[in-house]
Amino acid sequence: MKLQHHPFTKRKLVDTFRSGYEHWTIYMGDENEVHLAPANRKGFSAIVKKELLYDVAGRDKYQVNNKHNDKYRPLPSNKIIQRAEELVGQVWPYSLTSENCEHFVNELRYGVSRSDQVRPDGKSVRLCGPHGLAALLCRGSFVAQKRPQTICN
Repeated sequence: MKLQHHPFTKRKLVDTFRSGYEHWTIYMGDENEVHLAPANRKGFSAIVKKELLYDVAGRDKYQVNNKHNDKYRPLPSNKIIQRAEELVGQVWPYSLTSENCEHFVNELRYGVSRSDQVRPDGKSVRLCGPHGLAALLCRGSFVAQKRPQTICN
């Protein structure tokens, strides 16, 4: 299904409002986004995917949200797009508190890994619903894994 025309341009962050949390992607043009998606049912890893915005958002509301432009200067568009394309298909460790989808897209756009859904101390998250509760209960069991050298905290 083709989306109606929207004013998105490449390298913009897209904030999709799910039930109880926000899912973050980076817009690549031609109605495609790059984002972290679950790689398995356990939730300890994620795969970088390039998918149609409509398929990622589904029926959820979404908007461009480059909320950190006042704090950080975005990296050049060609570098953001190139890096995102290079990462598609890679499996990454996933942690709700330190390596989630918002950390991922902020690292791509600004070179800064951060999530406003997680307090800086990493001890609490702004999530609710079954996914948030399960992640909080499992928080202590996340295994620290080394990330690829090209993207770091």
